[in-house]
Amino acid sequence: MRPYTMFVRLKGGTIMPDKLMPRGRRSIRLAEYDYAEDGVYFVTICVQKRECLLGEVVGGEIVLSTLGCIVLEEWERTAVIRREIQLDEFVIMPNHLHAIIIITADIVGAHGCAPLQQHTRPVNDASRYRAPRSLGALIAGFKSASTKRVNQVRETPGLALWQRNYYEHIVRDENSLNVIRQYIQVNPAQWAFDDENPEKIG
Repeated sequence: MRPYTMFVRLKGGTIMPDKLMPRGRRSIRLAEYDYAEDGVYFVTICVQKRECLLGEVVGGEIVLSTLGCIVLEEWERTAVIRREIQLDEFVIMPNHLHAIIIITADIVGAHGCAPLQQHTRPVNDASRYRAPRSLGALIAGFKSASTKRVNQVRETPGLALWQRNYYEHIVRDENSLNVIRQYIQVNPAQWAFDDENPEKIG
């Protein structure tokens, strides 16, 4: 059985699974699910107080600010410093980030920055090797790194950049993955109607 039974049609014709539409600050995290497992995850991370610090949408396309470029650099760096992570489709919007994250520790064969040494790893040297990162640890690391750099630029040490929570959804099949990819791709064109837009139309 497919995990989505209800879809909503956004203005402009884009179809989005209703269960993926953020609802305030409500978490849809599953208490029984291990978010360090291999899998595909759709996440949305919002700027504190929904401030549009990361850029603006011009002609249906996102133009990143200096702070938005920092966030972009840190997001792309995620897959470089964490070898169990693959980044799929993503978009940085004026006050939030949508992204698909793939955790593939078993496929990559290494965890974090540690090299693969399965046959030579000393039994008493576990401290040199990291377990697969959970989704929560990944998001926390990204938030911390991007916040630190942004605060250096705007000279606001200790100021929060991101909302404390984030939204996530487990992507369970190829059809759902493609629907979410489409949603991310057209997100800038839909900005006027976006619930995260402080100047939303309608």
